[in-house]
Amino acid sequence: MAPNGRPAAGPRCIAIVGPFQSGKTSLLEAILERTGAIKRAGSVAKGDAVGDASVEARAHAMSVEPNVATVEFLGEQMTFVDCPGSVEFLYDMRNVTPVCDAAIVVCEADERKIPALEIVMRELEEADIPRILFVNKIDTATRRLRETLALLQRASRTPLLLRQIPIWKDGIAVGFIDLALERAFIYREHAASEVVDLPEGEILREREARFSMLERLADYDDTLMEDLIAEIEPPRDRVFDDLSRELKERHVVPALIGSAERGYGVTRLLKALRHDAPVLNDTLSRLGVSLEGPPLAQAMKTQHAGQGGKMTVSRILRGAFHEGDSVISSRGAETRVASLVALMGTGMLRLNEASVGQTVGFGRLENIGTGDSFAAGKGRPDSTLSVAPPEPVYTLALHLKDRKDDVRLTGALAKIVEENPALVVENRPDMNEMRLHGQGEMHLRVAVERLSSRYQVEVETRRPQTAYSETIRASASARGRHKKQTGGHGQFGDVLLEVHPLPRGEGFAFKDAITGGVVPRQYIPSVETGVRDAIRSGPLGFPVVDLGVSLTDGSYHSVDSSDAAFQAAARLALAEALPKAKPVLLEPILSVEIAVPSEALSKATSLVTGRRGQILGYDSRPGWSGWDMLTATIPEAEIGDLIVELRSATSGVGTFRTRFDHMAELSGRPAEAAVRMHTQ
Repeated sequence: MAPNGRPAAGPRCIAIVGPFQSGKTSLLEAILERTGAIKRAGSVAKGDAVGDASVEARAHAMSVEPNVATVEFLGEQMTFVDCPGSVEFLYDMRNVTPVCDAAIVVCEADERKIPALEIVMRELEEADIPRILFVNKIDTATRRLRETLALLQRASRTPLLLRQIPIWKDGIAVGFIDLALERAFIYREHAASEVVDLPEGEILREREARFSMLERLADYDDTLMEDLIAEIEPPRDRVFDDLSRELKERHVVPALIGSAERGYGVTRLLKALRHDAPVLNDTLSRLGVSLEGPPLAQAMKTQHAGQGGKMTVSRILRGAFHEGDSVISSRGAETRVASLVALMGTGMLRLNEASVGQTVGFGRLENIGTGDSFAAGKGRPDSTLSVAPPEPVYTLALHLKDRKDDVRLTGALAKIVEENPALVVENRPDMNEMRLHGQGEMHLRVAVERLSSRYQVEVETRRPQTAYSETIRASASARGRHKKQTGGHGQFGDVLLEVHPLPRGEGFAFKDAITGGVVPRQYIPSVETGVRDAIRSGPLGFPVVDLGVSLTDGSYHSVDSSDAAFQAAARLALAEALPKAKPVLLEPILSVEIAVPSEALSKATSLVTGRRGQILGYDSRPGWSGWDMLTATIPEAEIGDLIVELRSATSGVGTFRTRFDHMAELSGRPAEAAVRMHTQ
């Protein structure tokens, strides 16, 4: 039982989400301080917060991965997971929020951050996560709260429900009125607010705001609606029950106010979570998970901690786990639980057992990764959820500073990708490149920094090469004769080849047009092999495509001819024929769909045309009010830093997706530059 005599709800898991620099990590610090988990709240700016403890997070003063901390509040256990706010790390949030009971959305009255807030809210809406809005930085607010709420409503398809209003003094918020409790509170820095009598001048304002709140609640409660019509004051318990039910059923998003940095409004936020937030049974119902069956958990984060090995942060959805338990994942991987730990940022407390509802670290679950469900025993569980990684929008080529680190690089990248599946490693032997794909410049920068700081693997990064090719625009023919006498058997091969262009996309075709047996049948495949070898690098230095080659004539020697000789002859003939056939460079063209807030459409258009792009059309973004879609074609060579400039032009929220469309001829200075760069 909790201290007030009501049944304990069991361990809860709450996500803290919101746009970049909205104050999420500061709120986590304030919660830890208020619940007594730490003596003093740390600071992101000073680099001493419990969360964001990694070298990379502190270097960039931003969250780069989820941070987990478990506290006790009024006899109940709560785990908070602070998720990164940058859109580049959005995939981390997608793996966390589905198994949380609710989310706190931290935001502020900044119009520039509304598109970013909309992205966060849309993610929660589509995952069907109950959510509470925490309007942060109320101590520095310059506009009326109702104006702020109207501004924030643009980001939410679910109605925002104002539950608190500020008490102003000389234009500064010094406290708040809780509309459900009908009580006034004066803020105290880094301490619980002080209950005071409702100020005389605030009574009318409080009544109006409370009635607006009750009207919204009454949209989903006929009895409450009847009371309001009859001007009957509803019982307070019914108001609280309605707040809890309508949050749980995602009818409304309650809005509370405060200041994370000063610790304002934190206690009331915690009490609202304790009373109103859904419990695990509600979450299991939302996920379609049965209460019956073997112990079950869901992996929300993977981390590799040097000598500490692999740690899989997971929420237990059913039953209890113990050290040494055998587990099997939804993908069929079998392993054992090496250890169990309670988490406080990077701090860990060893556990003998972890039970239903808890969010803990599982030590060394090999072959079980972020997003996997796993169960104790031998029965393979169904997947609790499936979160597909986003399509990459930014790529770097990696080159080792020390070639001896080749094996270590492969292993380190595997661990980094396991921690963050939104990263993709690709080997391109044709380009002699290893490529790292991800969600943006900072996303890849953090990954590269971790290669150095955590695994001592140093790499240089550069833009990846473009997959140019070349073709011909005319037909030509040439004879290739390979003759060599070295004593004993010599070498002799003689072929006449005709080359001609093929339609775009046809690739390569070889035709045997020999008559009279001037080239014996056994050497025809050798001629084709020589041709295929020759077109790996044409006159311009790139692979030759859309090329037809016909073998029309030749000669042989009964003793000196060989497969190798005819291969060499074919290469000689191609080397002479292709330059005469008007070679031309081809570049890959991508089809691109760009999504931006409507006010940034003109900037996006300029970015496309400035990259030799061709605009194909515009349309509103389906289901996104105030957003537009721009479709275009852009050369692959111009796509490299598009996401960087696009986000710069859209307060960090613009995005795009691409697919290969066609190959197009490239001439003039761009072609000269491509050839020059290739030969350097």
